[in-house]
This record gives sequence, C-alpha cells and structure tokens, in this order.
Amino acid sequence: MNAKVDGLRPFRDEVRGWLEENCPADMRTPMPLDEFPEGGRTANYVNPETRLWRDRMASRGFTVPIWPKEYGGAGLDKYEVQVLREEMRRINARPALIGMGITMIGPALLEFGNEDQKAEHLPKIANGEIRWCQGYSEPNAGSDLAGLRTSAVIDGDDYIINGQKIWTSGADKADWIFCLVRTDPDASKHEGITFILFDMTSPGVTFKPIRLISGLSPFCETFFDDVRVPRKNVVTEPGKGWTVAKRLLEHERASIGSIGASGQRKISLEELALDYLGRSNGRIADPATRESVLQQRMNDRALSLTIKRAAELAESGRPPGPESSMFKYYGTEQNKSLFEVQIKILGTQGLGWESASAFTEAEINTTRAWLRSKANSIEGGTSEVQLNIIAKRVLGLPD
Repeated sequence: MNAKVDGLRPFRDEVRGWLEENCPADMRTPMPLDEFPEGGRTANYVNPETRLWRDRMASRGFTVPIWPKEYGGAGLDKYEVQVLREEMRRINARPALIGMGITMIGPALLEFGNEDQKAEHLPKIANGEIRWCQGYSEPNAGSDLAGLRTSAVIDGDDYIINGQKIWTSGADKADWIFCLVRTDPDASKHEGITFILFDMTSPGVTFKPIRLISGLSPFCETFFDDVRVPRKNVVTEPGKGWTVAKRLLEHERASIGSIGASGQRKISLEELALDYLGRSNGRIADPATRESVLQQRMNDRALSLTIKRAAELAESGRPPGPESSMFKYYGTEQNKSLFEVQIKILGTQGLGWESASAFTEAEINTTRAWLRSKANSIEGGTSEVQLNIIAKRVLGLPD
C-alpha cells in the first residue's frame, strides 16, 4: 500500500495545484439553497462562478472522474478518485455538478446502454449540458412500482406513449426523462416493462408542480398524451426494463442515503447549539443537547465509513447491490434526525415561516428543510420497502 501511496504523490501534487489555480474563491464556501449546480439547457446560475467551476471541472473530466475519457470522464482509478475527493475537501470545494444524470441514469447507461446511447448522452451529462428526471412512480403504482400502467405502443419506428407519472422530481426543469413504460400488457407485470429515454420538450408532455408542506415544489405530476418516441431510445431490450430499473434504484438509494453522511452537511450542530444555548466550561451548556449532538456525530461517522467502503467496491467495478437499501434507510433516518435536533436547538425560533422581522432567513430555511426531510423516508422507495429488501436480500430471512 505504501508503494501505491508513494506512486500517487505526483498525481496528488498535480491535482492540488490544479484545484488551487482553478477553484474560484466563492466555490470554497458552503453552498446556498439556490446554487445547486444541476446543469441543463435552461440552467440559470445566480453566481456565474458556479457555471465557471462546473465548466473547469468538466474540462478535466472531474465531474465524473471514474467514467472513461471517451464519455466525458477522467478515467481515474479508485485510488486517484479518492485523492481528488481528499484534495477537494482540503479546500472545502463545492461539488461542481450534481443531479440524476451523474448518480442515476449515467451509471445505468454505462452498464446497459448501447454505444450510440452512451456516445449521445454521457458526454452531455458529464458537461452539465442536460438535466434529467425520473419517470417511475404513478398514482396507483408507488411502492408496487411494477404495477405501472403507462403504455407504449409501436407505430413504425416509434413508440406512442400515454399515461401519467407522479412525484417526478424536477420535471419542470429537466431536459430529458428516463421512463418506465408497459410495452406488453399480456406479459407478467415485471416482464412487460420497458426502459426508455425521451426529450421533455416532445409534443404531448406536460407537467404540474406539487406543492409540499415545506412550501417548495420540487415534485411534479407528469402527463404523456400520444408522445412519439423513437424505438432506438429503448435501453437494452423491450420487456427487459425491470432489470435496468432495479439497478438504477440501487444507484438512487445509495445517492439518497448519502444525505445522512456528515460529509454532505452544510451546518455544524455544535456551532448552532453554542449560538442558541450558550457555553458552559467551553461546552454546549445543555447536557441533553450535548448528548444528542454527540450521538448524531457518532452515527454520522459510522455511516460515512460504511458508504466509503461501498464506494470503494463500486469504483473497482462492482455495481451497487441490496446494501444500497441499508444506506437509503439509515441515511434518510440520519438526515431526519439532524433536522429534529436542529429544531430542538432553535426552540421557538424553529417555528418561523415568512416573518423576516421575527425570524432570520437561516431559521426559516431550517424550518422548511425540517418539513422537507419528512419525505426522505418515502422517496426512492419507502423505508418499509427498504427494510423488506434488507431482510430478504441482505440478512437472508424467509418471507
């Protein structure tokens, strides 16, 4: 291992020098709520340096460093990726690009897409040119996803798609959608599903935002009325979409689970508690809060180490497996717990909604984020579904 570490020193020096020269000062600060760099044809960055940082990182393939160079990545091995992440953390660099393209459809296309599909979509994902959304859940097919009814009927070289999706995150901002459709109504419900890609500006695609209790609208209802999609946009084969869908869900759950890891946090519970509750002998004054903060930190560390171990396996070529359900379940519980502790620390200041005279912007945002966190245990597969998967596929328990 020492030989490997020694061999990486020139690479580390190169990466460190490049980051120091190319990472703007504003990109070394916590990311505000309106600056998530998800890219896309209509992306509007409040801070122009957010786009500049994305473009610079993409030019080196560092937005998706493990991907092959021909698809927009840097072609790094797992040790080099670890070095890049360590050097970014060293200067507190923000992620240059996030979104479903990188965490979900990109990895799925690398595994299941044909060469034409990889060449068309992966470089655009890596460069942040296209933003994606997911067409999975339907009004009557949520936890029972395989019960979906959106239909796709062959018409020459196209499919004609009709149906409805719900909880389509970011559909109002997305350029393309990866979608599950039923192409064979006579087959078993798992065998009749096809995985297909299409442009959200296609005639017949409409959407309507769904307002949440947090006051935000990241989710949408999405409708397809005689949407014409080329048959070449099917990923793998017609009727084999469930295989792709399951793998993509594993990527999604691993990604959602990472929100519970301390490395994703913008807020220090210790600093928040010291600001609102004061100090006693240099520590948080309230003993119960000290215990809650310590427990949160310990759980964060355990989750982070487990995610790191799984990431190393993935970077060696092993795709995510059922353990992603463990991350999804535990990570979302950790994120919910984080906001519960924050609200307790804020006390009555955690009841803010809109009054700028009574509450700070940070307090109002914390209240809304606390409400939003309640959906963590539903999106990407409910906690109950994850526990069933863990019981059957990780622990090997009988049905």
